[in-house]
Amino acid sequence: MEDGFSSYSSLYDTSSLLQFCNDDSASAASSMEVTDRIASLEQRVQMQEDEIQLLKSALADVVRRLNLSEEQQAMGSRRGPTKDPALMRKSPSADNVGKPARPMIATLPLRPTVNNGTILPKKGSSTLPSPSGSGSRKDISTTANKSTVRRANSNEHVGTLTRKDSGDSKGNRTRAGSTGSNSSGKRSDSKQRDPVFNAGMRRVTHCKEEGYVKMYLKGRPITMFMPKDQVDGYSLEARADLPCNKLKLDWVYGYRGRDCRSNLYLLPTGETVYFIASVVVLFNVDEQLQRHYTGHTDDIKCLAVHPDKITIATGQVAGTSSDGKQLAPHVRVWDSVSLNTLHVLGAGFFDRALVCLAFSKSNGGNTLCVVDDSNDHVLSVWDWQREDRLAEVKCSNESVFAADFHPTDSNIVVTCGKSHLYFWTLEKGMLVKKQGLFEKQEKPKFVLCVTFAENGDTITGDSSGNILVWGKGTNRISHVIQGAHEGSIFALCMLRNGTLVSGGKDRRLISWDSSYQQIQTVEVPELFGPIRTVAEGRGETMIIGTTKNFVLQGSLDGEFNSITQGHTDELWGLAVHPWKPHFLTCGYDRQVCLWDSSSHQLIWSKSMEDAAQSADFHPSGAVVAIGTQTGRWLVLDTDTKDLVTVHTDGNEQLSVMRYGPDGNFLAIGSHDNYIYIYAVAENGRKYSRVGKCSGHSSFITHVDWSVDSQYLVSNSGDYEILYWIPSVCKQVVSVETTRDIDWTTHTCTLGFQVFGLWPDGSDGTDINAVCRSNDKSLLVTGDDFGKVHLFAYPCSQFRAPSHVYGGHSSHVTNVTFLYNDSYLVSIGGKDMSVMQWRIV
Repeated sequence: MEDGFSSYSSLYDTSSLLQFCNDDSASAASSMEVTDRIASLEQRVQMQEDEIQLLKSALADVVRRLNLSEEQQAMGSRRGPTKDPALMRKSPSADNVGKPARPMIATLPLRPTVNNGTILPKKGSSTLPSPSGSGSRKDISTTANKSTVRRANSNEHVGTLTRKDSGDSKGNRTRAGSTGSNSSGKRSDSKQRDPVFNAGMRRVTHCKEEGYVKMYLKGRPITMFMPKDQVDGYSLEARADLPCNKLKLDWVYGYRGRDCRSNLYLLPTGETVYFIASVVVLFNVDEQLQRHYTGHTDDIKCLAVHPDKITIATGQVAGTSSDGKQLAPHVRVWDSVSLNTLHVLGAGFFDRALVCLAFSKSNGGNTLCVVDDSNDHVLSVWDWQREDRLAEVKCSNESVFAADFHPTDSNIVVTCGKSHLYFWTLEKGMLVKKQGLFEKQEKPKFVLCVTFAENGDTITGDSSGNILVWGKGTNRISHVIQGAHEGSIFALCMLRNGTLVSGGKDRRLISWDSSYQQIQTVEVPELFGPIRTVAEGRGETMIIGTTKNFVLQGSLDGEFNSITQGHTDELWGLAVHPWKPHFLTCGYDRQVCLWDSSSHQLIWSKSMEDAAQSADFHPSGAVVAIGTQTGRWLVLDTDTKDLVTVHTDGNEQLSVMRYGPDGNFLAIGSHDNYIYIYAVAENGRKYSRVGKCSGHSSFITHVDWSVDSQYLVSNSGDYEILYWIPSVCKQVVSVETTRDIDWTTHTCTLGFQVFGLWPDGSDGTDINAVCRSNDKSLLVTGDDFGKVHLFAYPCSQFRAPSHVYGGHSSHVTNVTFLYNDSYLVSIGGKDMSVMQWRIV
């Protein structure tokens, strides 16, 4: 009897329950947000329920065994001694003679869960096979009597339930019901166990007899059946190859003007230099060519050009790599001709991010001043060629917006920001501060920008709309232009001819002569937004960056035209035209943009009432459907951008819009767990609702149509794979029906043909988007670490290798190939960038 109990304790680890009971991270005293605490408590309750269920099952099994043991002992006393005393010693109780110890897993029902730990109803799905047998004790007992003594007798290898084997953190504990045994209910001890691979939270097993691979994400089993023609030849141990093709960054759409300053310059090569995400763009407007510096690993926040107009310094924020390592903020100094990195400064010294950069002017640009985003906003001066820090000082505990060297004295640095203007002098390795004295002038809340006059005077622009002139070598005001702008002055630029140009929140660009008398004024259209930064162009031209992420080119005499533009909030929606080199993007900024990948120009943009989440073109290309965050969806004419129709389904975000390949149906995946089906007529201009597919226990993430438009496959937030007949909104549960279906697209992140793309240690949310090339040779993914991965298709081997590409600095929310596979387009979430990659 003691042996029986010890066998259960080896299967079940109660330390996890004690750890959960003693964990107070979700208590009221915790620093966690209320919603996070609720989610944590829900998860804890779910896991404790599972553990209690497991204890109950174990106890019931012990009682059953005791009863059987007593009955057998009674029968044995009438019949005489047992035949094999040695066998009796091996088994934990007398009833185990001639049969295996029943796996405790089989007594537990499969309990589907979503990420927040709430209990969900069980679904009759072919993707989640039931545990061994029918679950009745009668069947288990019968099967056991036919077997020899073994601990676990499934064709599929099953790990134990201890924390060590599951490889999970306490919040991602492998569920008892998720480690089910053979899905067919058959037991065959003559067959060897199939291979099993473990990788952190992810385990993969292969059942050759049934022709499926099972992968575990966060302890949840995902069963993926392979096509019949692959069942005999498939091996989980085979190695996948890298794809023959690679990607080359071709074009970057967008500019970061919304929250960055002084990040736009014209180089002697005729290239305009600016940044977005972790890419520095060198854009030759006349030749319509872009080059890219891609040495950074996360968001770039500041940029400075050396007096030689060739060397450039850029600073980035702290980040986290895909393996969880911290990436330190640093400055990279690089050559704009060769794009080679010359020096890397300050890794390990700077904190959080870098906000200001400037090269000295008077000493040949030998020194570089840097301000980081730490609490003290540390100002440091560097001999960048020797990578030597000359001095450092706590600048201010308030925000710092600008820092620059005096043009004639490389030992003087001026910084400005919230409620301050400081003049710093570098003396014997120390930075000595003099505070700007506003005296009779009302002190502004923010000093936003700084530049210098030809005579050495310092000029500042502030949040009160005033331009203040500070005498050379002093910290006192010598001249005031009161009310130069209505509202904040964001940018000041001193031209080569001595003219001062200011730009502000009022969208006005004003030029001033050497005595600070106004010369000209031009107002930028409201569409472009307030002026964030101003740079001198060729001849009389000016280059302007705006807070709505436009780069404009023009002159004070005429109008300004957009040379670059982008989105201003998180991006999620991406769709490609079925037969033109066009693609559409949409996001939380309520803007829908249609782009030409050949000319790299915006074809049209349209404002919407709601934040957009998803999009898809009708197969004819005549219309495009846009899904929003509110449950509304609308259809636009592709040529005229006119509204065709508007519908509403539910009140939650519509994660996916997908037309059937014949153009007769539209499937809409919602966060309310339903897939809404519409019949489509008149070339995408008329819609009538067929019904909704109900069966998922979490929000819909991805949907694909079969080539014949007869079937749908869908993924959900709790890693379900379900199949549907959309014309009648019925779920298909037959494996034999679904395993050989040919899919017209492959955007689902879960499935036999793509499971190899999941990285080691993944929690199931790392991969946001997947797309198969139209020639079915390549598979591309976008992940939470800002990376685009290129795999060979099919990707059905564990740990498939890939080519990895950086550029995005936020989660890559969507990826897709153009209709002819000539280019790939990826979009970033919070980095708001659109990147176009050439397939080479």
